[in-house]
Amino acid sequence: MSERKPCPNVEINSQNCGCTYVPCDKKGKCCECIRYHLERNELPGCVFPPEIEKTYDRSIERFVSIHGSQALRKI
Repeated sequence: MSERKPCPNVEINSQNCGCTYVPCDKKGKCCECIRYHLERNELPGCVFPPEIEKTYDRSIERFVSIHGSQALRKI
């Protein structure tokens, strides 16, 4: 795999990042964050409401339990 270039949008992305995990080294690096969580069968914290994100339950099952019926209506 080739070396990744620094994300040009880190500052902007960081301003909108809802992650509350303080030592996270992926804040503002959305591509890295998504890759990290998908490798663990999770989703990034930014797709969860703040009260759920704070629990650090990033499971796909949790996402579906919250958004399942809403997401299906939008398809």
